[in-house]
Amino acid sequence: MNFDLPTLISRVITMVIALTLHEYAHAWTASRFNDYTARNAGRLTLNPLSHLDPIGTLMLLIAGFGWAKPVPINPYVIRQNNPAGVMWVSLAGPLTNLLLAIAAAIPLRLGLVNFYQPAGSIFPSPGFFLLTFVLINITLFVFNLLPLAPLDGEKILMYFAPQPWQPTLESFQRYSPIILFLLFIVGPRMGLDLVGKLVYEPVMAIVRFLIFR
Repeated sequence: MNFDLPTLISRVITMVIALTLHEYAHAWTASRFNDYTARNAGRLTLNPLSHLDPIGTLMLLIAGFGWAKPVPINPYVIRQNNPAGVMWVSLAGPLTNLLLAIAAAIPLRLGLVNFYQPAGSIFPSPGFFLLTFVLINITLFVFNLLPLAPLDGEKILMYFAPQPWQPTLESFQRYSPIILFLLFIVGPRMGLDLVGKLVYEPVMAIVRFLIFR
């Protein structure tokens, strides 16, 4: 893993922006449905210290994907205001990361900056930083849409799944932490590239589409 200063600086800045806005989007959207649980917990804020999770942050720096502290919500209150409310609250975080990536990709796509990073430079070049910003935000977008608890994709799946499937899916979600562990820890050690198929291949396809097409 490359830990040169430009890479580390790019990841730290991106992490602070991407994870903070991801969690703020959850809290803000919940408040639109009259659920003030996150606001009362001090999470309706752009202060990164209120959102960053130590282990998730470390994983993002090392592996390129990670997570922040989950935003508390009251699903009952949200559904009272809108049956699709919990789904929209869950989608708000990944969608924010997608929008951030699109905004950062525009200068790269238009050729306003290039990817060149001068050798021996302490700070990242604009193009190198923007590329890192796009990659991490798209990784957060794809990773959080995996339909496994406690990721956002689980609640999105539960909303769109047919009603007869709900009990089975709820039972299945109990094993989600184990499945995530097998995917990201055990799988690579056994030579199973499941993470590549589920996360990195979609990430690179989206990044190529945003920047090069």
